[in-house]
Amino acid sequence: MTDETFRHPRLAAVYDPLDADRGDLDAYLHLAQQLGATRVLDIGCGTGVFALRLADHGIEVVGVDPAGASVEVARAKPGADRVRWIHGDAGTLPPLRVDLATMTANVAQAIVPPDAWQATLAGAHAALRPGGHLVFETRDPARRAWEGWNRASSHRITDVPGVGPVETWVDLLDVTGPLVTFRWHYVFAADGQELTSDSTLRFRERPEIEADLAAHGFLLREVRDAPDRPGQQLVFLAQRRP
Repeated sequence: MTDETFRHPRLAAVYDPLDADRGDLDAYLHLAQQLGATRVLDIGCGTGVFALRLADHGIEVVGVDPAGASVEVARAKPGADRVRWIHGDAGTLPPLRVDLATMTANVAQAIVPPDAWQATLAGAHAALRPGGHLVFETRDPARRAWEGWNRASSHRITDVPGVGPVETWVDLLDVTGPLVTFRWHYVFAADGQELTSDSTLRFRERPEIEADLAAHGFLLREVRDAPDRPGQQLVFLAQRRP
């Protein structure tokens, strides 16, 4: 089950303007170009921001996401016909042969159930050509990012074109082992409607991820730092065995 942020039509429609700074995607685009990728699978494509950036550079893209409302937002964007959109998940993909599979932002951590995570890795492996690459990021658990997730640090009001002011903030709800649960609040000034979205992220340790990748036939090539968030993220670059 995906979060309300992504599957509620009203929230999906304002996701992009509420998260307008996507400088985190620059490194992924640069990596795709470095690897000479001509076909990319964007797992957890959401509203299609990264998929469309790839398409702008002449790359053939398949975007998959389980949140139907987000996929509909993506399909309605200019140039969306250049991307193959799939409403689903990486564990149930049709036959593909791509050079690169990506999971940007929170995608890897949002795949919480262990069986769903294993199915995602298996699906990515099956979609990649031999020698193709998988890249994704996860927050370093040692940094305890959730300790800063509260109303005081997150509250803001964003004037969304065509919608009006939207007030947002986050509250931390629970930390149990590797699982961190929090609630986003959205208040629409135009009619006063308040919507909430509960999310849970799994903070996997590096050795666990390395073992999972090896078990699914990947060679770990590198664990990088995210250039826009130094010291906070672990960026895994793995390769399907040639």
